[in-house]
Amino acid sequence: MRDKFLINNKNIFLFFLLYLSLVVGFYFGEDLNYGAIKDWIGTNYPVMQALSIDIKKTLLNYESFGHRHSPVYLIFLSLFSKIGFSFDAIRFLHLNISLLLVYFFYKCLVLKFSNIDKNLLIILSLSIFLSPTFRSLAIWPDSRIIGLTFFVISIYEFLKFQKSLNVIYLWKNLIYLIIASYISPNFSLFVIYFLFYYLRKTNLKTLALALIACFILSIPAFYYIFVLDINFLTAGTPGIDDTQGVGLNFNFSNKILIISSIILFQLTPFLINRKFIIDFFKLSKKNIILVTIFFTFNLIFFDYVMNFTGGGIFFQFSNYLINNNFIFYFFSFLSLMLLAYFVQNNINNFLIFLLIVFSNIQNTIYHKYYDPLIMILFFTILDSSLSKEFFKKKINFIYLYLFYFVFILLRVVKNNFFTNY
Repeated sequence: MRDKFLINNKNIFLFFLLYLSLVVGFYFGEDLNYGAIKDWIGTNYPVMQALSIDIKKTLLNYESFGHRHSPVYLIFLSLFSKIGFSFDAIRFLHLNISLLLVYFFYKCLVLKFSNIDKNLLIILSLSIFLSPTFRSLAIWPDSRIIGLTFFVISIYEFLKFQKSLNVIYLWKNLIYLIIASYISPNFSLFVIYFLFYYLRKTNLKTLALALIACFILSIPAFYYIFVLDINFLTAGTPGIDDTQGVGLNFNFSNKILIISSIILFQLTPFLINRKFIIDFFKLSKKNIILVTIFFTFNLIFFDYVMNFTGGGIFFQFSNYLINNNFIFYFFSFLSLMLLAYFVQNNINNFLIFLLIVFSNIQNTIYHKYYDPLIMILFFTILDSSLSKEFFKKKINFIYLYLFYFVFILLRVVKNNFFTNY
C-alpha cells in the first residue's frame, strides 16, 4: 500500500509539473507549432469578436474572414467575450478546457487496458502535455484540439459499446462524433469506421436508424456549406506562396507518402520493441513487392513542394539537409512497410489508415494534424499487440517522454533558425 501511495503521489506531482509547464508556456506565449499565434490573433480572435457582436452577419459572411476552421467552437468562445472576458481570460479558459483531452484519453486507456496498473495509464495519458501540437493549440485557442477532445470522448463511448454491446453507447458514440465533426470537420469520416463495426455487431434496424440519425444531424452543415454556399473549408492561403491556394487537392500520392511518414515518426517510441522488429522483418515477399509497387506508383505522382508549407518532419528535414526529397522517400518507403505490417489481415486497421489519409483533402499537409492523434488511435482503436507490449517495460515510458522532449527541441530549433521551412 505504501508503494502504491508513493506512486500516486508521484503522478500527482507529474500532473502539476506538466500543468505548470503549460501555464508558464501560456505566460511567455509559447508556440511550438510556429503558427498558432498567427492563427489566433490573425483569424480566430477577430472572428470570435465579430460573432460576439453580430452572430448572424458573421456566419453569413464567414468566408470573407479567410478562415478555414468551423465557426462552432468560436461561437462558444464568443459567449464569454460577450460577457466581458478579456483576451487572455478567454485563452486561459480554453487552456483549461483542453485538459479534458488528457482526462478522456486516460478514461479510454482504463477501458482498453483494464488489467494494467492505472498509475501507468496516468503516466501515458499525461505525456500529451508534451505534445507540441497540444501545447500550442491549448495556449492559443484553436478548434482542432477541442474537436479532438470530443472525438476521444466518442471513442470512449465506442469502447464501452465493445465491452457491453449496449446500444445506448452506440448512440452516445455517434452523438459525440457528430459534435467533434461540427467543431473539426476532418473527424466526420470516422463515422465510416464506427458504422462498419456496428454493421457486424448490431441488427439492421439499429444500423438503419443510426444512418438516418447521422444524415439528419448533418443537414445543418450541408445547408450551410452547399445551400448558403459558405465553403470555409477551402478558404485561406499557405504561408509562403500566395499563388498556391489551400483549396482542395485530390493528389492522394502526396497525402499517402507524407501522412504515412508522419505516422512513422509519431509511432517511433512504441516501435522500440524486440518482438516488433522480429515480426517486421518477417513480412512476406509478397507484401514487400506490393509495397514497392505501391510506393513507386505514388512516387511518380508526388509533387508536394516546400512552398506549400508543412509536409511533416521527414519532408522538411530532407529538403533542408540535402535540398531534395531522397531522405524523405526513404522514410516514406519504411512508413508504407510499417502500415503493411499493421494492416496485413486486418480490415479495421486498413480502414483507420485509409480514413486518416482521406480526412485531409486540402492542399497543405501539416504535422500538427496528426499529433497527438496517432498515439491516441494507437492505444484505443488500432488492433495491435504492440500497445500491450508497451506496458511490459517501464523504460518504454522513458523512451516516450524522451521522444517528446526531442520533438520539442526540434521544434524550438526549427522555429528559431529555420522559419522558412
